[in-house]
Amino acid sequence: MKNIAILGSTGSIGRSALDVVRNLPGEFRIVGLSTNSNTDILYPQIKEFHPALVCVRDTRAGLDLKSRLNSQIKVYIGEDGLEEMIRDRRIDQIVLAISGSAALIPLLKAIDSGKEIALANKEALVMAGPIIIRKARERKVKIIPVDSEQSAIWQCLNGQDLNKLKNIYLTASGGPFRKTSKKDLKGISVRQVLKHPRWRMGRKVTVDSATLMNKGLEVLEAMFLFNMGVDKIKVLIHPEAIIHSMVEFIDGVILAQLSITDMRIPIQYALSYPERLSNRFPNVDFYKIQKLNFQKPDFKRFPCLELAYRAANVIGTMPAVLNAANEVSVEEFLKSKLDFVSIPKVVAKVLDRHKNIRQPNLDDILEADAWARREAYKAIGQLG
Repeated sequence: MKNIAILGSTGSIGRSALDVVRNLPGEFRIVGLSTNSNTDILYPQIKEFHPALVCVRDTRAGLDLKSRLNSQIKVYIGEDGLEEMIRDRRIDQIVLAISGSAALIPLLKAIDSGKEIALANKEALVMAGPIIIRKARERKVKIIPVDSEQSAIWQCLNGQDLNKLKNIYLTASGGPFRKTSKKDLKGISVRQVLKHPRWRMGRKVTVDSATLMNKGLEVLEAMFLFNMGVDKIKVLIHPEAIIHSMVEFIDGVILAQLSITDMRIPIQYALSYPERLSNRFPNVDFYKIQKLNFQKPDFKRFPCLELAYRAANVIGTMPAVLNAANEVSVEEFLKSKLDFVSIPKVVAKVLDRHKNIRQPNLDDILEADAWARREAYKAIGQLG
């Protein structure tokens, strides 16, 4: 049995990963779970999966949980506690499902631990991709992508000569507003944005899918994961969301990975790799698929995607600034303090004001992240 720790077990990806384990008894053992502060979800997870290790990053919530558990479960608290849990030798694989930029330091610590990583967070790679990939190479740590698009690319490239790769095609459903005119986007509500036509996801990533910033972040993620220039990474709107990504080789051959829209499928493969295990999840029914559509994304309707390509063309600290400004903007939109169409406006203003550092170290990236957040709040205040 593979011993697994899930960092961010109370989020959408973390809960899906536990469902994979639940559906494959005897294959995996949960030895560690962590959350930021959501102990209402974590507590029943502990009762069901009986991990030896638990971490809560919020001190008050962690102390409260500790008082409710028996002494046989080791409860870690705070950032230092999470780092200590990550180092535990009983863990074979870490599923990194912490959302947003908060995953960066835990990911670096997980690499330092030398354990295999199933990576379900894109923001950390966007912020510090070159540093992360270099450290993983030095430590000989395998990073297996969990995102459906990156998993698709990774599976299509398995065993292939990367020097013969011509293009990567990242597919996007287009979200709920792919047919909405630019002028009609102005009055879009939070409730409308959170009704994604294909995927069930967390609130932040659902907003990013509606703006197509999610796909822009994946462009940057793919650059670092697969060592590809941005000019070779294309985005295709594919409303059916059956093809999760494609790779094209210099001889014109294109390989694609197809499956239903269920995150448990790429999660399961990341956990079981290199084996493929049977499951009870629904399958693609080709007899019911009448057609598959593909469209070029419209940057005027989806300016966030263009902003992501702008950051990808310069790299340095610009991707970290892009990500931070977007996180602040999405957070304020979800609080109904910012209009949907103002999200890219804020991000663009922050990018315009940033003095890029071309070869940053980790401190440079963290400083750029903090600066971008302050500038994003300023830009939001100026819009008002």
